[in-house]
Amino acid sequence: MSKLIGILSDTHSCWDDRYAKHFAKCDEIWHAGDVGDIDVIRRLEAIVPVVRAVSGNIDHGEVCRRCREVENFTIEGINVWMTHIGGYPGRYAPGVMRLLRDNNVNLMVTGHSHILKVMWDKEMNLLHINPGAAGYHGWQKERTLIRLTIDNGNMRDLEVIELGKVKC
Repeated sequence: MSKLIGILSDTHSCWDDRYAKHFAKCDEIWHAGDVGDIDVIRRLEAIVPVVRAVSGNIDHGEVCRRCREVENFTIEGINVWMTHIGGYPGRYAPGVMRLLRDNNVNLMVTGHSHILKVMWDKEMNLLHINPGAAGYHGWQKERTLIRLTIDNGNMRDLEVIELGKVKC
């Protein structure tokens, strides 16, 4: 059974009703850190019951108590490793390449840079996704979300959703 995944990062306490619109048909939502206010997670859970989130460098309090720094899980035959600051192919953070290799990761999801990146790492044989920033704090020119279908060991139908640079 395939799963439709909504992916976002760097909301920095920003809520945009379009998150609900774009993620309404998703089976899960993943937040790659810098959530800000815990209400962002609560509102995402009102859209779909399964919300996986990691804490980021601006997070504190209830977000850090609820969200670990790293999530490693398997869904539909895909081994996922999600953290806020992990780098990207060719520029991984120290120690990350070894963790990816040791955990047989197929999909790495990060945030932090506020820059949308979808890259295939040929050497590690994995897909790297940074959904960019969904919030308005930062230097991004465009606020973005991702939708991705994971189906029996395959990742397909990746969509980039542009939200503009409108304040929340």
